[in-house]
Amino acid sequence: MAAEGGGKELNEIKSQFRTREGAYKLLSLPEYSRPNRVPLSAAQGTNPVRVSMVNVRDQSGSGDRICFNVGRELYLYLYRGPRKAADLSKPIDKRIYKGTQPTCHDFNQFTASPDSVSLVVGFSAGQVQYLDPIKKETSKLFNEERFIDKTKVTCLKWMPESETLFLVAHTSGNLYLYNVDHPCGTTAPHYQPLKQGPGFSVYTCKSKSSRNPLLKWSVGEGALHEFAFAPDGKHVACASQDGSLRVFHFDSMELYGAMKSYFGGLLCVCWSPDGRYIVTGGEDDLVTVWSFWDCRVIARGHGHKSWISVVAFDPYTSSVDEGEPPEFSGSDEELQEHALPLARDRTNSTLSRLSKHNSTEGRAAGVTYRFGSVGQDTQFCLWDLTEDILFPHQSLSRARTHTNVVSTAVPGSLSGGSLALEAGTANCVPHSLSRSNSLPHPAVANAKGHADGPAPFSVSKFATLAYHERKAKGAEKDHKRNHSIGHVISKSNDKLHMVTRAKGDAAKTLGTTLCPRMDEVPLLEPLVCKKIAHERLTVLIFLEDCIVTACQEGFICTWARPGKVVSMGGMGTGQRHRLCNLLLP
Repeated sequence: MAAEGGGKELNEIKSQFRTREGAYKLLSLPEYSRPNRVPLSAAQGTNPVRVSMVNVRDQSGSGDRICFNVGRELYLYLYRGPRKAADLSKPIDKRIYKGTQPTCHDFNQFTASPDSVSLVVGFSAGQVQYLDPIKKETSKLFNEERFIDKTKVTCLKWMPESETLFLVAHTSGNLYLYNVDHPCGTTAPHYQPLKQGPGFSVYTCKSKSSRNPLLKWSVGEGALHEFAFAPDGKHVACASQDGSLRVFHFDSMELYGAMKSYFGGLLCVCWSPDGRYIVTGGEDDLVTVWSFWDCRVIARGHGHKSWISVVAFDPYTSSVDEGEPPEFSGSDEELQEHALPLARDRTNSTLSRLSKHNSTEGRAAGVTYRFGSVGQDTQFCLWDLTEDILFPHQSLSRARTHTNVVSTAVPGSLSGGSLALEAGTANCVPHSLSRSNSLPHPAVANAKGHADGPAPFSVSKFATLAYHERKAKGAEKDHKRNHSIGHVISKSNDKLHMVTRAKGDAAKTLGTTLCPRMDEVPLLEPLVCKKIAHERLTVLIFLEDCIVTACQEGFICTWARPGKVVSMGGMGTGQRHRLCNLLLP
């Protein structure tokens, strides 16, 4: 996507971009950072800047709270959105840590109120803190002596609709389930095996009394960089350094499906608002779209020139089907025979019911899902998943200029009660709930069947885990991606590719459903690809009236959506003049 202005134009920081729905504009007034606004130094910026947001549902109209870490510091502010300027002089809470740095954090969306919010924070030395930054007197420290895990916390999230349970991932590749009401032991925990499967193991603590961690998951090889819960609250997707995406049914501890990156590790993962698709990104510079129903890669996207750090769906410009998936009851054999046709019939009938609110006069409404990505190349990309990608069998007669024809071969069948991962066969269909453990998704806010959703996860479920057990799914082949994808991969990785290409064990999965070749799935081009920062980007959050991004310098930026004009009331003449200049097209 070379610009006419040459190299200088490519290096210019963009303050606005345009899509079919209008122009998005960067606003300087609602920008958050440390109060002194001094950027992070190279030594301070080893851990990524992260942002967590929560809506406390107050009556003031400013119910959002924003938390972000910069170096050793952690801040909590009232988030005013694109219509009001940020007041950096009045943080709700500010903390400075010694000896360790915050690396990630998450609010409990389920229990948040104007008077109390539950926040968990992970640290570079492995500790986890539970605190209430509004009440301030509530604080607990877990893994303080680092008996549980000595490695950096990479991701942590509250369990969906739970008041006390949260899940923590480390660079060791382990996941730990904590309960805020239980203490940690004074010695290293002893574990006993609970469940094993292809590429993962689950353990419980040997203890006479209740103590943390409740569960330990060992997932893949190398660091576990990020995990994300599905909107149904039952499934969790994990992105690992070994290049694998693994999707688990958490309560039954079963591997639902898997995928391999084209090259290197996977660094980020997210679910579509309706839970039908998963998008990942990582060291192959690609975004990869994986179908949850079909358990297969349906598209890849190339636009970044370096590693991708965050992927996220935009529920406010995505169209999803709010109908309920079909139910099925019967024997395991009948399920194996009917699950895939049901999923396909469901997908085929979706096209006629998709909302067309993204259409504009004179242009066909082809957008069904919108997602974004940011990376270490300082680029921000927007991608559209259109009907010819999601339903290729209905679009083969159409001319497509930017995608390859996807193979419509029927995936392999289930046999012997086991799932061959390379076959990519769907064995169940998820329910969409009206919320997940993130800011509410409007695209599924009114979805049917909320009353039938899963009960909050509780420790009592451990007694019935065996009740959900199924036969082990097919063995997964563990390896690292060792093939360069030519012009698709940036030149900065050429040396790494030359070293790894010689190993040759990637051929075991290249060309299978686990990792299709580049010409076997559509290759997406970004709708928008703009350089928006001087340092690598680490945050991407889609809100109703704006998009929030952040870079490693410690600046959290707000991009107003089309038509969302900042109120100028109360601004001085200089501020108004500056803002008017910014909003001019």
